[in-house]
Parts: sequence; structure tokens; C-alpha cells
Amino acid sequence: MKRLDELFKEAVDDGIFPGAVLLVGDSKKIIFQKAYGYRSVKPRKEKNDVNTIYDLASMTKVIATTPAIMKLVEEGEISLYDRVHFFVEGFDTQEKQDIRVWHLLTHTSGLPPYSNAWKRKKGKKELLDVINLTKLENPVGKKYVYSCLNFITLMEIVEKVISKSFDDFLKEQVFAPLEMKHTSFTPPKEWLPQIAPTSKRKGKILRGEVDDELAYYLGGVSGNAGLFSTAEDIYKYAKMLLNKGKYKGKKIFSEATINAFTAESFSNGAIRRALGWDMKSYASSCGDLMSEKAYGHTGFTGTSIWIDPVYDVVVILLTNRVNVSRRKNLEKIIEFRPRLHNYVLSHLGELN
Repeated sequence: MKRLDELFKEAVDDGIFPGAVLLVGDSKKIIFQKAYGYRSVKPRKEKNDVNTIYDLASMTKVIATTPAIMKLVEEGEISLYDRVHFFVEGFDTQEKQDIRVWHLLTHTSGLPPYSNAWKRKKGKKELLDVINLTKLENPVGKKYVYSCLNFITLMEIVEKVISKSFDDFLKEQVFAPLEMKHTSFTPPKEWLPQIAPTSKRKGKILRGEVDDELAYYLGGVSGNAGLFSTAEDIYKYAKMLLNKGKYKGKKIFSEATINAFTAESFSNGAIRRALGWDMKSYASSCGDLMSEKAYGHTGFTGTSIWIDPVYDVVVILLTNRVNVSRRKNLEKIIEFRPRLHNYVLSHLGELN
């Protein structure tokens, strides 16, 4: 796999990321797993390995928030077409009263992409109060705009319905049954040496504290970001999806739920979305060779997952590119991901 190694060496040398972990698997097993480069370059260089724990950033949306909503749907607690104002204060205004759970999952709610409320409000309740009063930028259901606010609101819905913390619910219902032992919000101190540092905040390099500002000031637990995990843990989750909801013979989700959440739910011609998930479309991060049924997600820190049920493959890329720079290498990783996926898809037999 000389060319694969070259791709990663070139990326590290070019400052796209300090290092990375690549995992390729199918519905039965891990096919390939390798660590490249360094766990960090700031404040010092540390050698990388496959057990490195990464800040998943927006991959949280599909590894945590989406399965939490799936659980509520399965248990008859909510419907995808429930109005959000049934659960969350601030959504009963004339412009927002028609927003449904479905609109949040497909990023068609009309909410703006992000909020700078974290600059003014610190603490979960104060910050959520401001976020919930955010005015729409577009009419409900009329335009796709990717928004972290949609998934923060979904977290609020989960907590209102189950009357317990978002992270505790996920541990009980998803992470523990899937044996995801190194997956957590606000990871414990003993994990810190294994965690890849990200960027600087308040004069220090973040390590084990979430890179995303809203998630950080919400206390580290959020629906848009905040989850930390390893490639192997994420593979267990992806393997369950490829096996229609089963993991080691146990039913985690029903086949009906998996089918509903991973099928196309919205398209505007250029963008295709499942419920929570991105789908193969124009200039996708999954490259050119995956099938039209492929679904996945990326994260701002440099992470991504793509699952293709047609080719029975999952490709997980974990990096901490923000340890190099938050902005300067963003375009570079956007260019790197499709080329990597093209190589992996066309060399699956050799990876085996």
C-alpha cells in the first residue's frame, strides 16, 4: 500500500493535519487500520497510534444525536413530524411554529448555521435560552442550510422527553450496548494522554475539551459537537448500521429504523440528505466512486465517516487538523478526503 502511505505522508508534510487514523471495514470485520504521523505537533510532537482518541466535532451529529432521536422514534416517544415547540420554548412564534423534528434532521428548519451567543452567555441554560430565541434566516422547509443549531435543538428535545442527561442516555442506549468503551462527552482525565489535542482557547491547547465554541460553553455536552472516540469504537457503530441494526446478534435498532434514517429524505439537486446524515452528491467528501446509497458525515476538526451499503464498506478518517490551524488548512482537507476515498474504494481487494 505504498501509494496510500504516500498520500498520508504528503498530507502531513503539507500541514493538512499532524497525523491521522484510517480504518476501513465491512459488515463483518476491520479490513485495514493504520495510524499516520503524529498525535500532535502543538505544544509538542507526539507519535500517533490507532488507539488515539479524537474530538469528532460534527460527527457527533450522527454518532450521538441521530441515534438518540432514532431511539425516541422507536419507543413511540416522538414522531419525526412533531412540531418542535411541543418540546422547546422559543419555537412557538409565528415564523417558527411549523418547524418539525424532520426539518432539524434535514437542515431545512430555516435556522442560521451557527450562533455567536457563546461570546455573551456562558453556561448551558443561559446559552440555550438565547439559542432558542434565534430568528430564522429562511422560511421553514424552503432551503437547505447546514446548521449546528438544528442539532443543539434536537439534544434539547431528547432531554425534555427522557428527563435525563443527553450523555447518560446515549451511554445506556447506544455506547454501552455497542461496547464503545472509549467514546464519551467530557472524557475522564485518565484518557488525556491518549487524546489528540486540538486548537488553543484561553491561552492553552485544548486536550479532552471540545474544540467547538458552542459545545464548549454548553459544558462539553451538545448535540452538534463534543463527542470523543476512537476509530475502532466508531467502526462498531458503523458495523451495526451495515447489519441493519444488529451487533453481535443483539438488536440495537430495528431494520425499519435503519432503513428510514439512512435513505434520502431531502434533495435540492446538488445536496442530498438522509435523516442526520449527508449522502453521496456533487463534490462529496466521499469522492467519486461510492454508490448513490452511501451516507456519511464530516467534522470540523478533520474527521469523517462514510458508509456504503452497496459496496459493504465503511471508511473512517480521524484527524486533528485544527492542531495545525483552524482555518489555513481547511480547504486542503476538503480536497484530501475525496482523493483518499477514491483510492480506498478502488483498492479494497488489496487492502484485504
